[in-house]
Amino acid sequence: MRPYDVRSGDPVKTRSTRAIPSAAVLTVGGLLLTACGSSGDGGSGQAGPASFEGRGPISYVAAKDTTGTIQPLIDRWNKQHPDEKVTFIQLPTDADAQRQQMIQNAETKSDAYTVLSLDVVWTSEFAAHQWIDRLPEKQFPLGRMLEPVVETAKYRDGLYAVPHSSDGGMLYYRTDLLKKAGVKAPPKTWAEMKDACAKVQKLPEGKGVGCYAGQFQKYEGLTVNFSEAVHSAGGVVTGPDGKPDVDTPEAKQGLDFLVGSLKDGTIPKKAVTYLEEDGRQAFQNGKLVFLRNWPYVYSHAQKSDVRGKFAVAPLPGLNGPGSSSLGGHNLAVSSFAKNKATALDFIKFMTSEQSTETLLKEASLAPPYASLYDDQQLIDQYPYLPVLKESIVRAVPRPRVVPYGDVTASIQREAYAALTGSKSSADALKALQADLQKSVAQ
Repeated sequence: MRPYDVRSGDPVKTRSTRAIPSAAVLTVGGLLLTACGSSGDGGSGQAGPASFEGRGPISYVAAKDTTGTIQPLIDRWNKQHPDEKVTFIQLPTDADAQRQQMIQNAETKSDAYTVLSLDVVWTSEFAAHQWIDRLPEKQFPLGRMLEPVVETAKYRDGLYAVPHSSDGGMLYYRTDLLKKAGVKAPPKTWAEMKDACAKVQKLPEGKGVGCYAGQFQKYEGLTVNFSEAVHSAGGVVTGPDGKPDVDTPEAKQGLDFLVGSLKDGTIPKKAVTYLEEDGRQAFQNGKLVFLRNWPYVYSHAQKSDVRGKFAVAPLPGLNGPGSSSLGGHNLAVSSFAKNKATALDFIKFMTSEQSTETLLKEASLAPPYASLYDDQQLIDQYPYLPVLKESIVRAVPRPRVVPYGDVTASIQREAYAALTGSKSSADALKALQADLQKSVAQ
């Protein structure tokens, strides 16, 4: 889920939105799925590339840009294209609220929104409902981008969006505290992380410092963190056949890690309310030894009191390095927009290697281009790039389904029930399995 802006915005305690029912469902692993039909597709249920005609003013719709990096890019475009100016429409920082507003715009067939910045897990849903246009794939340098990132922009082998930023979760840790506690390397397992925390907390400097936090409020961030815990314990949310398979011993071990960590204090009690920004601020203020968060945190932490006192590592797992959920944003064209020729050119501008490198340098946003992760000059400046690349390449996507709102709402509800103690892990997973089976069977 990241969204550059989603993960760097002010915390908004918005609950997940009501899902839009759908008769179509996409499964992972490239399985065929039914979708809304369209004219010109020969009855295959997949639209052909749209006709991108018309030039003039357009809008760019994304989460609130608290990084201050998007408007300067738009200003550069507007200076070069005075007759095709772009207006930046900023939505709430919460991903669920963004999705709700974009769907509302689409359902009214409004032309107010032109270029949409979609969370990577929304591409299938928006494409299946014909809310976004299929794009001319050959016009974009997809071969130079990381393959897992490109796959998030496709639906039934058609390109419906273009990668703008990617994302992989990383473990931020206090190098100064670990060194003083005699911990020589960042933890690779959950047990090693707990052991390192115990040593740090025995130090005078470690008194009152919490061990670990992620994003555990009932919103999209919880879906991400729950999925990572399940995958990092060897489980799956959906199997290779695309079917839910979450009521398993492996998934229970993942959820038990989160639940048990809240009970034993590894995760501070207040972290059950955390969004991305809450955790970032806690880490920067010296209240955490470890933090699971996205790369945008790096540039903020470099400007804080922990500058020079932290580093990043892959997420830990049950028996070794864990798996991140794959995040990021893709840019798409609303099916109901005007001036689509301008929209297509603007997407090319925003997703160019130059623009995404600018966002890397100024906001620590993960670029889609593979070459930027191997540039030694960039690595010298941004030491986390090799860890981030590993996180993205090894990441496991959240369920790529058309009724994603239903799926993520179920995950959030049941995982939160387990975290807050109103259900056991076993009961929560059993209920979640039943809910997900109903959603994908629609």
